[in-house]
Amino acid sequence: MSSQSQSYVQTTVGMKWLLYIASALVLLIGLTLFLFPGRTDTLFSWTVNPPLTAAFLGAAYLAAFVLEFLSAREVLWSRARLAVPAVLLFTLLTLVATLLHIDKFHFGPAFSLFTQAGTWVWLLVYAIVPVAMLVLLVLQLRVPGIVPPRAAPMPGWIRLVFAIQSAVMVLLGIALFVAPAVTAEVFWPWQLSALTGRAIGAWLIGVGVAAGHIAWENDWPRVRAGTLSLAVFAGLELVALARSALARSPAYEQPVVGWGDPRAWIYLLVLLSLLAAGTYGWWAARQAAR
Repeated sequence: MSSQSQSYVQTTVGMKWLLYIASALVLLIGLTLFLFPGRTDTLFSWTVNPPLTAAFLGAAYLAAFVLEFLSAREVLWSRARLAVPAVLLFTLLTLVATLLHIDKFHFGPAFSLFTQAGTWVWLLVYAIVPVAMLVLLVLQLRVPGIVPPRAAPMPGWIRLVFAIQSAVMVLLGIALFVAPAVTAEVFWPWQLSALTGRAIGAWLIGVGVAAGHIAWENDWPRVRAGTLSLAVFAGLELVALARSALARSPAYEQPVVGWGDPRAWIYLLVLLSLLAAGTYGWWAARQAAR
């Protein structure tokens, strides 16, 4: 490594470890929700209905795994920092949603010890991770050094696409978090409870912040993990949507999404746009790296 590259701000060991730990946690939650969306009454911290909502949340957690794990592997802070604001904001919002709906969680003797243990782990994780990340972020920002110049600036049109996607997701996420019943009734293509509306809202805000951060960074090497995460998010959400429409298991006895509803087609188009933009961004970042 040259003397010039050594002066660049590097990711601290503490931040790396926190991102690795967080990536392992979200991977476990994501696999549980995405693979077993109809069994959240025993395998998850709270019962999620309909199963499509559980699969939506699982897909988001799996996309977060991609972002956090790849960011943890980056030596330079400028290539790892995209994960931090989105994760910090999401964990804070999820903690708030948990406390607002604590009565919906699987505490107490009505549930198995396994389910109760998982619920307590959920609460502890969301109480600890935001504080730890905030402390480590303060320490990270105090690390001496300079930010490397942008190696491969992004075209203006793709930055605009990411910025528009960011605005749509953040605004919808805020509306779902603040007024879940009203917002879901107007904008969401399937039924949500207050808790699931806020849970999805927290994810939309987090993903939207990540998309906006991609546009702001304006450098393909800095955003490769973020663009791949967006593509994974959209791709898995499409799989969840298709599975809910095609499955004939008891978990999907009732049609969840009505395709005569314009909201369903808008939702589909948004996912396709995220998949296209994320895939293109990941490809362009790989080309820039070469």
